[in-house]
Amino acid sequence: MLLHALTDALLGALALGDIGQWFPPSDPRWADADSTQFVAAAMRAVAEHGYRVNNVDLTVLAEAPKLAPHNTAIRARIAQLLEVDESRVGLKATTTEGLGLVGRREGIAAQAVVLLCQ
Repeated sequence: MLLHALTDALLGALALGDIGQWFPPSDPRWADADSTQFVAAAMRAVAEHGYRVNNVDLTVLAEAPKLAPHNTAIRARIAQLLEVDESRVGLKATTTEGLGLVGRREGIAAQAVVLLCQ
């Protein structure tokens, strides 16, 4: 889910649509696909359009599990995928204070914002 949000942010920054347009869920090729493939494809598009990632800000909305024990590893992996220093990967988690499907522990959500530069 976090890598899907990141892929959407990368594609959106290029005005190239969204993950569903690039990797339709109705296409069996993408069933159970490793989400790093989506990020890699988006990163190829970033490079092909003459950009690079400057930084990214990621937010996970969840009541559980706690993100803090995994924060360093997640940031390191995302930095690797984006070919940036870990200092350029912001990652935080928040709850919805018991509100909505996230608050009822029926789901997890993610948001991503990316800044591209030439």
